[in-house]
Amino acid sequence: MFVDKLIATFDTGLRTVFAQANAGRQRPDAQIQESTLTETEKKQAAALMRINHVGEVCAQALYSGQALTSRNPQIVQSLQKAANEETDHLAWCEARINELGGRKSWLNPVWYAGSFALGAAAGALNDKWNLGFLAETEHQVSNHLQSHLTKLSDADTKTRTIIGQMQQDETEHALEAKELGASELPQPVKAGMKIASKIMTSTAYYV
Repeated sequence: MFVDKLIATFDTGLRTVFAQANAGRQRPDAQIQESTLTETEKKQAAALMRINHVGEVCAQALYSGQALTSRNPQIVQSLQKAANEETDHLAWCEARINELGGRKSWLNPVWYAGSFALGAAAGALNDKWNLGFLAETEHQVSNHLQSHLTKLSDADTKTRTIIGQMQQDETEHALEAKELGASELPQPVKAGMKIASKIMTSTAYYV
């Protein structure tokens, strides 16, 4: 029933924003020894991982919104699978932030609410546009992660390994969406998503 889905979706939101995430997979950097980093390098890495954590909060919100309004069981299943892997990312980012002496974004409830609304709107569209939104989101996230790799210290192998695994997962999610029949989004929509993402990442770096 829709009411049950709504309750479950609300519970997911509360756990994403306020609870500590638990990963289903082992951290990709689990066997890597911590490197000696300068305070500047730690601060930079913590800020970048805060951005990545916000990205995962937004991903959970997008998937929840899309799954709530989508009427295609196959797409909902795909979204739930991706959301489970994004929960791993959420946990990995939070743990790494703590190790680096950083903190999560104070605006996570705002990021979640805005992303959920976007996801719900996308899910209400036809399947091809819903999947297209998913594919483009993952593509842009993958690009952000790649840019972070160029900003991190070469010595910070643990953070780099986490981001590398996250990037691989995001690429796979985008490919899966395309295989399910995702449509290419219009260029103005892509541009709007990039602008919104830029605002989010620039703010989350500090707040």
